[in-house]
Amino acid sequence: MARGRASSTTDRPAVDASTSRLVAARGYHPRGRTVGEQRARDERPALTVVPGEARQSGVSRTAAARAAHTRTAGGRTGTRAATTGTTRTTPTAARPVRRLVTAVKPAPPKLAESTPRLRWAMLAIALIFVVIAGRLVQFQFQGAAGVAADALGHRLQSVDLPAARGSIVDRNGAVLAGSVESRYVFADPSRVDDPQATAEKLTQLLAVPTTKLVELLTPHLNDAGIPSEFEYLARGLSVDIGDKVSALELPGIGVRRDESRVVPGHDLAANLIGFVGDGMAGLGGLEASYDDVLRGVDGSRTYEVGQGEVNLDYEIPGGYHEETAARPGSSVQLTIDSDLQFDVQRILGEQMAQASAYAGSAVVLDVRTGEVLAQASYPFYDAANPLASDPSARGDMASGMMVDPGSIHKAIVFAACLQEGIVAPGDTVQVPSTITKGATTFTDTHWHPPMAAFTLPGILAWSSNVGTITLADRLGADKLYQYQRAFGLGDPISEGLPGEAAGLVQPPANWSADAHGSIPIGLGVSVTPLQMAAVYAAIANGGVYVKPHLVSAIISQDGKATPTPAAPTRQVISAENATALRNMLEAVVTAPDATGRSAAIADYRVAGKTGTGKVVVDGAYPGSEVGSFIGMAPADAPRYVVAVFAYTPGGNGGVVAGPAFSQIMEQTLLHYRVPPSGSPAPSFTVYE
Repeated sequence: MARGRASSTTDRPAVDASTSRLVAARGYHPRGRTVGEQRARDERPALTVVPGEARQSGVSRTAAARAAHTRTAGGRTGTRAATTGTTRTTPTAARPVRRLVTAVKPAPPKLAESTPRLRWAMLAIALIFVVIAGRLVQFQFQGAAGVAADALGHRLQSVDLPAARGSIVDRNGAVLAGSVESRYVFADPSRVDDPQATAEKLTQLLAVPTTKLVELLTPHLNDAGIPSEFEYLARGLSVDIGDKVSALELPGIGVRRDESRVVPGHDLAANLIGFVGDGMAGLGGLEASYDDVLRGVDGSRTYEVGQGEVNLDYEIPGGYHEETAARPGSSVQLTIDSDLQFDVQRILGEQMAQASAYAGSAVVLDVRTGEVLAQASYPFYDAANPLASDPSARGDMASGMMVDPGSIHKAIVFAACLQEGIVAPGDTVQVPSTITKGATTFTDTHWHPPMAAFTLPGILAWSSNVGTITLADRLGADKLYQYQRAFGLGDPISEGLPGEAAGLVQPPANWSADAHGSIPIGLGVSVTPLQMAAVYAAIANGGVYVKPHLVSAIISQDGKATPTPAAPTRQVISAENATALRNMLEAVVTAPDATGRSAAIADYRVAGKTGTGKVVVDGAYPGSEVGSFIGMAPADAPRYVVAVFAYTPGGNGGVVAGPAFSQIMEQTLLHYRVPPSGSPAPSFTVYE
């Protein structure tokens, strides 16, 4: 009987204890299999030889039935019998066929599908490369300049290039106000390391108090509420001072080009020139009214800088640089003669100080052209240091001070009466001792017999109020107002200065009863000294009114001069009547006891008129008087008119203004080499 071998777990060799420990510790089987693989192998069903129908432990009945078969060999058959523990086969006539039966192996754990994940990863990588490639193309062909500019923008510094301000020059080209190169010092408080130490190093150079500098240098918010990165420390410094500040190499401190206004004559024509403020902006006088002409157009410079903390102006050599040139302003040429202006101011200052005057003015006109040759105001101030003066002293008195002219207004009444044929040059007028208009009785300062027969020159020589009012009654209020306007009263001269007053003359409809007496003698009429100077210039110029002007030309930086428009003119009275009136006005200087004898000039004939009026302050009269004298010379062939006004605590025109007129007119005649008069002045009779 053949002995068959049954597969069982008991048939495997035993695993010793050391091997078990190795398996547990390292996780693999000593035969090279992992513990999991060995366990699966150990649990696999054993191979069984089935000789027919047999049962095997661990195999299902159904599986055993499927596996059973019968083999016939050599006419013998046999059947495998199942026994407990040992399997025996019974010999039969045929030898049974052996067949291996393999047990079903358990399926391994199902792993995640890797193909979709790989696809998504590859897609993401491809997108990244596409974006990078696109940006490279954009930088290379489309946005390279923009990207470069953006990066460069953080290293660019821009500064303004101030346009040189035009000069103000006199008629001969002498500079009255000009500009020179200077420096300004600034700070970026966010870069200043030590405000106190920095201020102490700068205070002497900049002439700025340490406390003020510390305030500016300490980080703070500006008016916009953001940290300040720019503060002016000083402006208008000399180039030498700027170089010394730069040499200190203080963190956060910079020095740049600036421009300073210089006024060589200081107070010379200061009331005309005016002054500038920070940034070279005109704040007074011609500097303000012609600011758009003088200013020019600023340029700019943009350059590449490093990132250092010291020397904020440092430019990288060969770096980015762009510059727009500044366009300098034009110069303004005046009709003023600076030499004559100096003499006029000297004389006016001496006379006003002697009279303890509050204010005064003097004007010199060329009667044929209307050019203002000199125009002075008292008190004087230094236009190079305007803030050291009283603001009231900076205005121009000749064009801005409104006064009641007083007796110098009487020349208008006489001109109108001559032109209208009310009187002839040789006529006499019966002058009473007094005359009443409304509630006011007017008298004369000189005694004369009642109803004395005054000559026309006599009325002017003694400045008779009663005689002038008598003539005005014959003329009529409407005609007087007409000539007031024809001579330019009530309209601004438009000389070119800011703050010019127009004065005030009322039409007869607005006159009170008293005004019919006060207006003819220059009370109740508001004028400027320049307006009254123009009236006498018209009389001197054959009755032709020429509007006074102060600016003669605008000169561009290339030297091309553009003259200003010609002054407007108009015929107010005839040349014959103007000549007759000039002869009458000579009596004011030459007649016995005349009011203007102090205005006489040796070797020259003078015609003019004294006046005592009142100054108008805020529409009211403060009580003090304004003495005046306006005259022309040579009277036989007038070339110039000089007007002097003095606002004094008390006095009259003859005493205060006459001597000043005489000295100024004499200096003017000598300055322009006007020959003496060729004939003596006529003699006059005041009354018969």
